[in-house]
Amino acid sequence: MIIKKIFSLATSIISLFIIILFFNISSKSDENNIKYYSNDEGILSIMYHRFNENKYPSTNIKMDIFKEHMDIIKSSNFNFQNPNNFDEQFNKTKSKKEILITIDDAFESFYTEAWPYLKENRIPFILFVSTEPVGKRGYMTWEQIKEVESNNFAKIGHHSHTHEYLIDVSNEEFILDIETANKIFLRELGYIPNLFSYPFGEYSKFMKGYISKNFKYAFGQHSGVIDLNKDKFELPRFPINEKYGELKRFKSIINYFPLEYKKILPEEKQLFENTNPPNFKVEFFEEQKNLSKINCYSNEGDVWEKSKTIFANNSLTIEFREPFKPRRGRINCSLNDNGKWRWFGVQFPIKEN
Repeated sequence: MIIKKIFSLATSIISLFIIILFFNISSKSDENNIKYYSNDEGILSIMYHRFNENKYPSTNIKMDIFKEHMDIIKSSNFNFQNPNNFDEQFNKTKSKKEILITIDDAFESFYTEAWPYLKENRIPFILFVSTEPVGKRGYMTWEQIKEVESNNFAKIGHHSHTHEYLIDVSNEEFILDIETANKIFLRELGYIPNLFSYPFGEYSKFMKGYISKNFKYAFGQHSGVIDLNKDKFELPRFPINEKYGELKRFKSIINYFPLEYKKILPEEKQLFENTNPPNFKVEFFEEQKNLSKINCYSNEGDVWEKSKTIFANNSLTIEFREPFKPRRGRINCSLNDNGKWRWFGVQFPIKEN
């Protein structure tokens, strides 16, 4: 019995040491990604889900509107980013902005509606797949996913196994979910995708730390434009659906440019009762201009209003009106930089009591 207790205590100490080491390393992920003010034109990523599934307006886009979106991109003289080159180009300053198309969940409607059009026009994209629903009603099969993957303008991304609210489960359950998906990807595709998309765009510091050690990049669902200073495991995307895919708004979105920064605090995006509202701070580069013109809007109290911002010593803080309400808090900041609109957004999952 004594030996058993000693072994249990030793195991607990080792586990605690691993967790401390893990967080010390993961806490430096932002620092390691800081480079310099680059004036990078960036990569603007947009996210779709369903196509011509009109009974799901919050995740659907009509194909005629989707085609108009693609035509707007082409007529705006922006190139599509091929995700197979994403890693190679991430650390380079882009002299001309590119557009990255991403599709989450691998619904069957993507295959039947959008895929023929994308294939005919050879428009590059990432298809983020959750492994558990593959082959079930309303979802693509592995044969269809392999067909898509065989084209050099398409890339398969990792979107967890269950696509549940993984931020609500234990750390052990989260890791098990990812590892389960890994085994299935290995069995079906022969490899584990190195691009990850957080389900619902939600992640905690622990989740981000784990993903940063097992993937090359990870995407959320907060708005903004990717530049070489953006955290590789908090990459922004503009979600598009029937409401937010309206053509006038879409034209505005694709004309946004990166609003670069050194760091955003807090590192922990999941908010609890004692950390809501957060101590929010954005640190910018000295070379940046017109920063005093930044306007931010936030939805604390479940009401979108202009935020009370304080700018000093190249840093911006927000004095929040009240705590954010579940399920998500959001902040969007924009800057008219001599006629060029720059933008970034932040999303905070709220832990309910």
